[in-house]
Amino acid sequence: MRMGFFKRYGYAWLTLAFFAVSMVLHLHFGWLAFQDTATDHGQTPEYSAFLTEWARDVFENWQSEFLQLLWQVVGLAYFLYIGSPSSKENDDRMEAKIDALIRITGGKEGGRLIEQLDELYARTHGNSDPFAHSDELARKAGENVPHVAARATS
Repeated sequence: MRMGFFKRYGYAWLTLAFFAVSMVLHLHFGWLAFQDTATDHGQTPEYSAFLTEWARDVFENWQSEFLQLLWQVVGLAYFLYIGSPSSKENDDRMEAKIDALIRITGGKEGGRLIEQLDELYARTHGNSDPFAHSDELARKAGENVPHVAARATS
């Protein structure tokens, strides 16, 4: 594998390493505590009984803390990434204003520049759809730009 893969996903690898080390340490120190408790009660510590108790503790903590945090951080980041309506309210408005300014100041070249930017940054590929009134803005700027849907199919 290339080093770029590890560098690109460095945060995930570091998180996985922290997780693995913490699980191993939890297992080790849990076993020591289980041994102490068993000998205090005059019993022989059995690894199978310990694993059952350890798994219960792990999943109890996992459910109450990790899944909540996972949902809050990863879930919110995911919805922001895919562009949920609440995450792109201001983005659409800002893009429309910038497009209007490019058309007004760029003249006939403005429409071509917007098309290039849309293609380069995948705006018409599902991330963010331009506003339907882009033709009206183009006419105000003095150029005849086909509707966005026609542009996407050509």
